[in-house]
Amino acid sequence: MTLSSKQATLLVLVALMALSPLFFPSGYYYRIGSLIFVNGLAVTGIVILTGYAGQISLGHAGFAGIGAYACALMPPKFGVHPAMAMVLGAAMSGSVAYVVGRPILRLKGYYLAVASLGFGILVSMVLSNETALTGGPDGMKVPELGLRAVLNEWGLTLTNPQFWYALSGLFLLVGAWLALNLYDSPSGRALRALHGSEVAASTVGIDVAAAKLNAFVISAIYASLAGSLLALQNRMVTPDVAGYMHSIEMVTMAVLGGSGSVLGAIFGAGILTLLPQVLTVFQQYEQVMLGLIMMLVMIFLRDGLLPSLVSLMRGRGE
Repeated sequence: MTLSSKQATLLVLVALMALSPLFFPSGYYYRIGSLIFVNGLAVTGIVILTGYAGQISLGHAGFAGIGAYACALMPPKFGVHPAMAMVLGAAMSGSVAYVVGRPILRLKGYYLAVASLGFGILVSMVLSNETALTGGPDGMKVPELGLRAVLNEWGLTLTNPQFWYALSGLFLLVGAWLALNLYDSPSGRALRALHGSEVAASTVGIDVAAAKLNAFVISAIYASLAGSLLALQNRMVTPDVAGYMHSIEMVTMAVLGGSGSVLGAIFGAGILTLLPQVLTVFQQYEQVMLGLIMMLVMIFLRDGLLPSLVSLMRGRGE
C-alpha cells in the first residue's frame, strides 16, 4: 500500500519522536527536543499563513506572548486551571487576530509585514510597561500544569523533561495533522489559489479577504499554543516571548526549512534550535557562523532546506 504525503509526513514525525530518545545521552536533550516541538508548532502556523496563503507576518510573537501570559496571569487572578488558561489564551489570540487582521490584511507585500511587525512590538511594549500586572521586563512565574503528577498516580512515571518532550510532541503531531488536512480541503485549496494570484482567486468565486483572515486567525492560535507550552515548561515568562526577534526567528525557521511544507518548516525549526547548541564550539563567532549558514542556505537552496534536498535526491535517482 502506497502512503500518501500526509501519512508519510506524520509517520516520519512519529518515528523521529519515538526513536530520538534512544540516542539521548542525558535528560538535557529531552529539553532540546521539547523546544524543537514547541518551535515546530509555531512555524506550522506560519506555513498555513505564508506557505499556503502567501501572507507574511512579522508580528506573530505577539500572539505567542498572549498565550504565554494567559497561563501566567489567569490561574492566580481568576482561579483558572493552567490547561484552561491555555485554551482561553488561544481563544483570545484568535479573537485579537480577527480584529487586527481585518484592517491589516487589506495591505499587501511589505506593507502587511510592517503592519504586523507593529502589532508584535505593541504587545511586547504593553507586557514590558505594565509592571504591576505582568512584572515588567523581569517577567513573572507561571503555575505548574499539574498533569505530570496525575500521570504518575496512574503509574506512568516520567521525569519533568520526559513529560514536556511527550506533551510538546503530542501538540506538534496534532497541529501537523490539522495543517496537512487543511492543505487538501476546499479551504486549503482556496488559500493556495490566492497564494498564486489573488485576482485569479477572486475571479473563480473565492472570498479573498475571508480566506486571508481565516489563515491569519488559525496561525495566531498555533503561535498562542506554542507560547503557552513554552511558558508552562519554563515555569517563567518574560516579554521577550513577544519580542520582534522572536517573530523574525519564527519566520526564519519556516523559510529555512521550506515554508510551503509542514515537514520542511518543522525541520527548519529543528535546525535553527539545534545550531546554537552545536556552534557554541566557535564561542564568540557563534552568531557569525549561524548567519553565514543561513545566508548560504537562502542563496543556494531557495525553496528551503528540506524541499531542496528532496528535489536533489530525486534528480540523482532519475
